[in-house]
Amino acid sequence: MSKRRIKKVAIIGSGIMGSGIACHFANIGVDVLLLDIVPKELNDAEKSKGLTLESKIVRNRLVNDALAASLKSKPSPIYHPDFAQRITTGNLEDDISKVANVDWIMEVVVERLDIKKSVFETLEKYRTPGTLITSNTSGIPIHFMSEGRSEDFQKHFCGTHFFNPARYLKLFEIIPGPKTDASVLEFLNGYGEQFLGKTSVIAKDTPAFIGNRIGIFGIQSLFHQVKSLGLTVEEIDKLTGPVIGRPKSATFRTVDVVGLDTLVHVANGIYENCPNDEAHELFKLPDFINTMMEKKWYGSKTGQGFYKKEGKEILALDLNSMEYKPSKKAHFATLDLTKTIDKVIDRYKVLVSGKDKAGEFYRKNFAAMFAYVSNRIPEITEELYKIDDAMKAGFGWEHGPFQIWDAIGVENGIEIMIAEGLEPAAWVNHMLASGSKSFYSIKEGASYYYDIPTKNQEKIPGQDAFIILDNIRKTKEVFKNSGVVIEDLGDGILNCEFQSKMNTIGGDVLAGLNKAIDIAEKNFAGLVIGNQAANFSVGANIGMIFMMAVEQEYDELNAAIKYFQDTMMRMRYSAIPTIAAPHGMALGGGCELSMHADKVVAAAETYIGLVEFGVGVIPGGGGSKEMALRASDTFKKGDVELNTLQEYFLTIGMAKVATSAYEAFDLGLLQNGKDIVVVNKDRQIATAKAYAKLLSDSGYTQPVKRSDVKVLGKQALGMFLVGTDAMKDSNYISEHDMKIANKLAYVMAGGDLSEPTLVNEQYLLDLEREAFLSLCTERKTLERIQHMLKTGKPLRN
Repeated sequence: MSKRRIKKVAIIGSGIMGSGIACHFANIGVDVLLLDIVPKELNDAEKSKGLTLESKIVRNRLVNDALAASLKSKPSPIYHPDFAQRITTGNLEDDISKVANVDWIMEVVVERLDIKKSVFETLEKYRTPGTLITSNTSGIPIHFMSEGRSEDFQKHFCGTHFFNPARYLKLFEIIPGPKTDASVLEFLNGYGEQFLGKTSVIAKDTPAFIGNRIGIFGIQSLFHQVKSLGLTVEEIDKLTGPVIGRPKSATFRTVDVVGLDTLVHVANGIYENCPNDEAHELFKLPDFINTMMEKKWYGSKTGQGFYKKEGKEILALDLNSMEYKPSKKAHFATLDLTKTIDKVIDRYKVLVSGKDKAGEFYRKNFAAMFAYVSNRIPEITEELYKIDDAMKAGFGWEHGPFQIWDAIGVENGIEIMIAEGLEPAAWVNHMLASGSKSFYSIKEGASYYYDIPTKNQEKIPGQDAFIILDNIRKTKEVFKNSGVVIEDLGDGILNCEFQSKMNTIGGDVLAGLNKAIDIAEKNFAGLVIGNQAANFSVGANIGMIFMMAVEQEYDELNAAIKYFQDTMMRMRYSAIPTIAAPHGMALGGGCELSMHADKVVAAAETYIGLVEFGVGVIPGGGGSKEMALRASDTFKKGDVELNTLQEYFLTIGMAKVATSAYEAFDLGLLQNGKDIVVVNKDRQIATAKAYAKLLSDSGYTQPVKRSDVKVLGKQALGMFLVGTDAMKDSNYISEHDMKIANKLAYVMAGGDLSEPTLVNEQYLLDLEREAFLSLCTERKTLERIQHMLKTGKPLRN
């Protein structure tokens, strides 16, 4: 990577996309200058205040309002509210000269070529030579935009297409112009992956580039299939959601969120600019889409699209009558066959073999997709893995088209295509003839792809910074049970990977974790607890707890909770460094586990919290103890210790969940000076391994057990009890909420000791376990657990 440094960027255009990109640069510590036009006239509120267009407040109104709206949006574009201070706003008349002092200028204005060219003409007057300048266009050809600009401008100019929302979607398409310097592309490719946390894909300058070309084809294909197959909107969303590794919003709900008008704009662009595309007619809008566009049924932004909410009821659009009807739950026999298949990649063979309408749908759908993507090479890219990368990162697919085709079997996929009157591009048959029977292969822990020009399996570039557990598990497995797989990461570091459903923590996971510590202490230098599933862990196996409690097997339940606590303490006081690598949801027991590691290497997108109140208990795996300990460690001379303890108490009592790893520091769930955050989740296991090795190489010594935890006794307990009583009287919490809170208060106060006292961790763990068990005897707690198991939502009773 070059020595170029990005300290400050200028974003030109503050709409939804521009503000979102500005926030994401702020997320990673970059100073941002966000500019937009001066408003043409005053609004009534401004006139009533006597403001004039000369006022700085008014001249920056558009940009400030846009940024404020973005920061208030859900989900938030910013990792932490304080990070917004890194964004400075201005307008394109008063502040345009400031672009001379930035390292990267990015244009994110309206998708009109004439406006973009005008903006670039103005920017070139102030831009310092050598500064990166890019466009976030979603489809306008890059070569048109740089026409007439200087040689230095064109050398440093290209497309850098973020997907919306910029914080959450990982695809970062880089599209070279005719004169873009190769070093610029190389820099942006590396910067996008390492610093922005993206999947960088260098695409050709073709209409809609890679992600939208394939993604819009897939959606348009479904638009044309839905009526011919006699399927409903709800049925399509059932078939194209999580069952095949796609987001819950599936197809039609996704279009509603993105906006039908946005999708139609891109589809029309492809239809007009790709006359030689063999699927050209598929990009023509079906009648029901034209009707929706006429009626402005764009989706969420207009209050109705394919779905409409009336009160609490969700209505779905009937594409035949074009009327809204109550949404119906879809059911297919083929989908039932996949319920016991946890891994999505293993479901595809079953789905295309279905004998019902679902099976027919999947055969038609995958056949069309396989034919289309094979024909897009070399038009939109030379390398097939870039198409898969784009669909996974830009559209949230768990597996890309070529990976799905591999899972079904390349030859089987061709048979399905032929049955549907389609055929693959010639290179696919050449691949089979050359002896390669799959698009991908794994060798020595690395992923390889079929390279069409050389007819060989070539190593996918850029993997050196990653550890892909799916790849190393096959050859580096050290131990396995039904709950975990333990792998050798190399360099003396083990990894313990949870493999239970939703990575819940039960007996097998705890046994596997203890086994990992045993093995590591004997033969290795350190241990990482990490996985690459959607979520780190959603917590303890509450189904097991519920069954024990209902059967009143309290001795067994006590032993199970103690086993959890003992395992957490074993992690904390092991002879080797332990590194937790949480990402996605790290709730309840997943949070407790992280808190007991020597160090946490958290993905930025980690949603972590102690949420046990939602099922009527307190944290019982050491979480309540740990929050009391962390409060004790923050007590400083002269502090009002009760206030500090209360903050930690409320983190548990209000079941607070951090919406990013950075927020977790505020809640005391991650610790400053010890735990770190990585923006690119793909780098997380490799980074965790590096820290495990660093701690080991630095002379790691087994920690001494703590006996200096300061608890405040009756002084704190009295304060908590008065507080919960007041909240109950004001109907802020229920009677059972108060009972749970009082149990937690007893634990975090260290019981009813007459004065502040230093205690050891086991003292607090025993109080915690006793409180947990007593709550499991309560009918209302069992109702809460049962409701969570049935609905996945908390019950307030």
